[in-house]
Amino acid sequence: MNLTLDVSSCVRASSKFSECTRCVDICPVHTIEIVDNIPAFTPSACIDCGGCVGVCPTESFSLKNFSPINFFFETLKSQTTQLTCQTDLPCLSTLNVEYLIALALSSDEPIIMNVDACQCGKESDQLSQQIRHNIEEANFILESFSDKHIKIATFTPEQTKKEETATNRRDLFSLKAVMKNKQSFEEAVDADDLKLFGLDTATIAKIRNKKIPDKRKLLFSVLKRIGKQEQYDVIASEDISFTSQKFVDEHCTNCQICYRICPTGALSSDGKFSLINFDAMMCVKCHLCHDVCEPDAIHIQPGFEIKEFFEPTQRTLATFNIKRCNECGNYFTYTGGPIECPRCRIEEEEAMELHQNAKKMDF
Repeated sequence: MNLTLDVSSCVRASSKFSECTRCVDICPVHTIEIVDNIPAFTPSACIDCGGCVGVCPTESFSLKNFSPINFFFETLKSQTTQLTCQTDLPCLSTLNVEYLIALALSSDEPIIMNVDACQCGKESDQLSQQIRHNIEEANFILESFSDKHIKIATFTPEQTKKEETATNRRDLFSLKAVMKNKQSFEEAVDADDLKLFGLDTATIAKIRNKKIPDKRKLLFSVLKRIGKQEQYDVIASEDISFTSQKFVDEHCTNCQICYRICPTGALSSDGKFSLINFDAMMCVKCHLCHDVCEPDAIHIQPGFEIKEFFEPTQRTLATFNIKRCNECGNYFTYTGGPIECPRCRIEEEEAMELHQNAKKMDF
């Protein structure tokens, strides 16, 4: 029962309009499912590969016995350069592109990913493809500003513990083993149940807190120690999976939902809600702001400027004319006509309609 989920960090918990299914898509044993718009899983069916940990943009999934941040520093301290599934870490898939870039930049020697020996990758083509995609993307981005790169091993050292006797980590627990004590037995029984997650008061309160994932903090810290280049490349937005640059078109109504719901604070505004700011280095490309935007006014910029990694800039995507309503005194986005907020305008229209209906009834 190593897999845990922090519901307050999951983008699906923030909005019913979220379409994120990355954890479901990557799971090699299909134990993760969406129940009432929130991920659920059966602990005993989980093989602890950490694929969901690697693909989750907000790090809502984690493994109790493994911390990617601790692994990063331990790897540098031990000067390990070759990484193998189930030997150095649960699975290569737990390290997303940001961790791979940070490792490559911080290591004196090239990092070698022993992909062929990955036992988890043999469980699922999707998992294997994700590992290779992460390495390919990391190398592509590294090439734009560094000579560091990540290598893929084409050998299996010592047959990786004799292939761990055809390890299948989904083997059902032995009743004899878990009967050692009542607590372990109850934990094993509990692991067979579908683990559901709800939105209680404490969770809702945590959702309101903006949080930047550790993997982004780590990457940013490493990048700050890299020398600036004379010029930077611009890569296609589809070639970078963990961040984006955005723009807002004229259909935006300043409904405020995008920056209120952004889990990291990449989108923000001022005290009067008169603008929309965006910080690409805080964006995790979770797509939540796009999912909730009713007029579909927010878009991803076609090209991502690598310069953003080294000279992060908060950009203003839109500005609005804010006035104070003559009726209720509240501030609102003014687009012309009488200086009345939408709520007061609707109330006045309803009052006029009732008045007209009353006049008709008098006749």
